[in-house]
Amino acid sequence: MKKSSFVIILGFFLATGCSLAEDKVAVVDLQKIVSGSSQVKQLKQEHAKKMEELNKIIINARGEIANETDENKILKIEEKYTNEFNTKKSMLEKDYNNRLTGIEKNIKEEISKKAKNDNYDYVFAKGVVLYGGKDITDEIHVK
Repeated sequence: MKKSSFVIILGFFLATGCSLAEDKVAVVDLQKIVSGSSQVKQLKQEHAKKMEELNKIIINARGEIANETDENKILKIEEKYTNEFNTKKSMLEKDYNNRLTGIEKNIKEEISKKAKNDNYDYVFAKGVVLYGGKDITDEIHVK
């Protein structure tokens, strides 16, 4: 954490009279939760398969260009495959990002439920807290 961020956070707590010593604090290892999520694993596998499909477009383009000698036809083939590749890649990225956003939302909802059920006042990312807070990472269950 940058020094200026720490000073701002400390100033906020001092100015508002907040004291974390009186509050119930938890920490969560978000990276562990994300990497253990079956949804994330499935998304990565599907993404890898779709990336293979993009590679097939490149292989097909190379094969078709190798068999062509006319420069004008080569340019048209390159343009055709470039457009196809870019369109599919854009759709793939959009789908991946949308699904990843949904997974992130699900994880945040699970953390929020756990915090409310166990009466935590604050839940911080484990990497932000130097000391203290109960680690509830293993208690968060996401698909």
